[in-house]
Parts: sequence; C-alpha cells; structure tokens
Amino acid sequence: MSRAQSGILAPIPAFGRYLLFTAQAQTSPVIALQRLASLADGSSVVVGLGATLASALGKQIPGLIAFPDFSMPGLVIPATPYDLCCWLRSDERGELVHLSRRVEQALSPAFELQLGIDAFNYDDGRDLTGYEDGTENPQGDKAQSTAFVSNQGPGLDGGSFLALQQWLHDFQCFEAMSTAQQDHAIGRRKSDNVELADAPASAHVKRTAQESFDPEAFMLRRSMPWARDDDSGLLFAAFATSFYAFDVQMRRMVGAEDGILDGLFQFSQPLTGSYFWCPPLLDGKLDLRAIDL
Repeated sequence: MSRAQSGILAPIPAFGRYLLFTAQAQTSPVIALQRLASLADGSSVVVGLGATLASALGKQIPGLIAFPDFSMPGLVIPATPYDLCCWLRSDERGELVHLSRRVEQALSPAFELQLGIDAFNYDDGRDLTGYEDGTENPQGDKAQSTAFVSNQGPGLDGGSFLALQQWLHDFQCFEAMSTAQQDHAIGRRKSDNVELADAPASAHVKRTAQESFDPEAFMLRRSMPWARDDDSGLLFAAFATSFYAFDVQMRRMVGAEDGILDGLFQFSQPLTGSYFWCPPLLDGKLDLRAIDL
C-alpha cells in the first residue's frame, strides 16, 4: 500500500538542502531514478519530479504542469524548469554534506546538478525578516487532506504537488522601512503576530488569505530561510493536491485582476519558480509506477 513521503508533513528541520537537477541528453534516466527510488526514504530525502522529466519519459502525471508565466508589466516572476528536486532534511548540517554526495552519485551521469540551496530553521520557524511563516498552515487531518492526493489510484494516492520559489530579500530596503511600514507590508504585527485590522489591501496576508478564494486555496507551507555570501531570503515551498492554490494566490499577489501589487514586492523578489510532483512511497521506496518504473 502506498503512503506519502513523511518529510512533507514533518516539522521543519534544523537544516535543509534543495538540490535541483536537469536530465542529460542522450543518457537514459531510468537506472538513475531506480537508484534514487531506493535511496530516498521520503523523510531525510523528499523527491519531486518535474513536468519536463515526465514528458521526456513519455509519461503524463495528472495535474503536473510547467510553471506558468505570472509576470506582469514591470514585474518578472521567473519560471525555472528543473527535471528533479531533492529536499534533503536533517538536524545535523554535516549529515547533509554526506547525503548530498550520495544523491548526486546515485543520479550521475544521467542528471546534472544545476542549483543547490542551503536552508535552515530560524527563530522557531520565522522568516529572516522576523515574521512568522506559515501561520495559517492547516493542522492534523486538514494538513493531510490539503497536501496529499487521494482516490486517484495506485501510484498516485499519497502523492503531492510542490511549488518552489527562491525569494531574495533586499534587507537594505526592508530595514529602511519603519516598523509600521513593515507590519503593513505583511499585514501582521511582528511583535505578536496579530493580524492588522487596518492593513492595506496590498498587505501580504490579505493578498493570500486562503479562505478568501472560491474555492478556498489552502496549501501546506514548508518554507525555510536561505543564505549564501551576502544574499539571503526565503525558500518558499508549498505542498498541495494540485497547483490551484499557489496559482490563484500568485496571480493575486502580482495584481493580475485588480492591479494591486503584494506588499512583499517592496523588499523581496523571486529568483526561481518551479513545479514538481512528489510521488508516494511503496515498501519503503519511491513509488514510480505512475511513470512505469
């Protein structure tokens, strides 16, 4: 019987590393994927497959699509397709070094690492701006029904769809804002996380209020801060039974319908944008029956 990759529901680890790969032309990915299926336990290694990889294998996963173009005049929302995503999770940073090597070796030479992003848990789940992230995350049974596909059949039940974006914060801009301006950009008080009744329509929490969409747009956020040299920000990761929730929230954030731009863009911008399908597990290994492996 299939079950979900447990790392999706588990609490945010102390350290994480996202490895993003592309398949190499004229090299079959089948053996590499079979090696990865045995290595990935769904807990310390959570795996997602991109639409381009499924297409290259001649398969179609219901609901798996390419990352759309959300850009608006004067605002670029990058779409960066990757074939494979591995989210490595551990409470020991050194373990991620060894785990990364094992994953890369398992996938070589069929897959080439294009981007590695080191992430971490900050101040009990806060973004580097100091604001709590994922405040409205569903809990318990609601989290499971939000994140995992059901009633779709073997090889699909227990799967999940991952929307992933790397956001770069401009801290010089953010720190130049007053506390009130920061709170109004987010829509919550940093001091106690209380939502502001007088927040403007551009406030991030108003733009993305999950219950304000029809149908409601819930997703399970598992975002982590990241830092490299002088750059830092948030690695946004959200799991759901489809990409609907992320799609409608992002379109509202960019003001696609009403022209109101999310306050988040005052000090942050996305560098990447990717969609993945996270297969379920079967007998302790990735269940890849949906792509006939």
